[in-house]
Amino acid sequence: MAGLAAAFGSGAMTNSIEEIEHASAILVTGSNTSEDHPVIATRIKKAVREHGAKLIVADPRRIDLVDFAELWLRQRPGTDVALCNAIMNIIIKEGLEAKKYIAERTEGFEELKAAVKEHTLEMAEKITGVPAADIVKAARIIASADAFSILYAMGITQHTHGTDNVKTLANLSLLTGNIGKESGGVNPLRGQNNVQGACDMAALPNVLPGYQKVTDEVLRGKFEEAWGKTLPDKVGLTVVEMVNEALSGNIKALYVFGENPAVSDPNLNHSRKALEKVDFLVVQDIFLTETTKYADVVLPGACFAEKDGTFTNTERRVQMVRKAVEPPGDARQDWEIFCNLAARMGYEMRYESPAEIMAEANHLTPSYGGITCDRLETCGLQWPCPAEDHPGTKFLHAGQCVRGKGKFHAISYRESAELPDKEYPLLLTTGRILYQFHTGTMTRRAACIEAVAGKPFIEVNAEDARALGIKDNDTVQVRSRRGEIKVTALVGNMVARGVVFMPFHYKEAAVNLLTNDALDPVAKIPEFKVCAVALEKADS
Repeated sequence: MAGLAAAFGSGAMTNSIEEIEHASAILVTGSNTSEDHPVIATRIKKAVREHGAKLIVADPRRIDLVDFAELWLRQRPGTDVALCNAIMNIIIKEGLEAKKYIAERTEGFEELKAAVKEHTLEMAEKITGVPAADIVKAARIIASADAFSILYAMGITQHTHGTDNVKTLANLSLLTGNIGKESGGVNPLRGQNNVQGACDMAALPNVLPGYQKVTDEVLRGKFEEAWGKTLPDKVGLTVVEMVNEALSGNIKALYVFGENPAVSDPNLNHSRKALEKVDFLVVQDIFLTETTKYADVVLPGACFAEKDGTFTNTERRVQMVRKAVEPPGDARQDWEIFCNLAARMGYEMRYESPAEIMAEANHLTPSYGGITCDRLETCGLQWPCPAEDHPGTKFLHAGQCVRGKGKFHAISYRESAELPDKEYPLLLTTGRILYQFHTGTMTRRAACIEAVAGKPFIEVNAEDARALGIKDNDTVQVRSRRGEIKVTALVGNMVARGVVFMPFHYKEAAVNLLTNDALDPVAKIPEFKVCAVALEKADS
């Protein structure tokens, strides 16, 4: 984000996984960490059990970490800004903010102070459903902590106000003096093993490798010289924008690489029509997926155990992987496929190995400058690591923020794009479960996993179920303005009244047939986490 570009523009953790264990207070929000990031969850639990950390969980569902928490803030989905602003209001009102840190290391505090003043306890309680007393308690825990760590995931970002949510968390960390502090910071947990590495190497529409802006003539020129080609100077399209353009007929061909948009995209009826409409669709993957059914050409790639290269994990740590077995059949390593395809299109990509590609990254990407293959043979390294004698960076913004002073952003609460009404009275939110991964392309092929978690479900509050005449394990029909599905109801108290939850892994009850493809205006991320639905018992 604008205030702390190196950390938040890339979605990277400011701090390291091992530091979590030594935080004195931890806020987990928008993350079912035990199921989505179980290794990191063990660090959180260890911080509580062995080091006395005070854990605050902000989540609409009663997730596993609630049992370890000092405080559970059960906010209504989509109300994170109202909750955090009210916490900051109390911190400032009681004079608990990090005054010296704010004076020396930040700017924009007065604007923030004015913005959060509007978010009174009464207003926040009404919007979020969190008792005012709990908001006050959270503020005091956070402000009194020696090191306060914020952990979040896509429950924060997948909203039409996701950018506001992230900036608000950054505000809270700056307000308490925790940006640039060991065991503090703002730490987004990435959703797949190399999402960070893909972003680092420019799998984004607005940057070149290392988050170097494609609109910057000097930075672009460096890559043009290295590659011998003129590069576009305009920002490209995000996934949902590409789907929209394909459906409008403005994009004639799509290349889908390691993704399954026929299950993972929001408003699937819309997305699937786009996949049908394009003149030419290429899918490159390790298995046939729901998306390959629409493909004109399928290119078989290699899985992690069938190739050499690097992965960059959620804490910015670059690690070497080595080929254990040869790819089966006609499958090839992805970089070989891209090089061969480029050559057939008239541009010779002359790489002999992943090591040669990494050497180019060392040369063109300052944050990766010292992360050489030779060094990775013995240990992983965290970027930024600008030179071969640099040890890597354990946590970001030590001494001062990358931009100089950390910038507060005056953010006001705004509602999600679609809220419950008379026709669609329930609020649907989505997420993941421990035993399945993403769209199930890999995990749903494992009989042992299917035996444990092979059936889709919807969580329904017991009071809502009683009012609707629904019992546990009934088949129900769920409808939104975009589609409908049938699924098994799990009745209980995992969700609050008025809220329902579904995981998105299951193609036979694809929750993304229901979800809203409305976008955050800045990050262009769709609003997977909030939409209005109706629920009824299905006809037998």
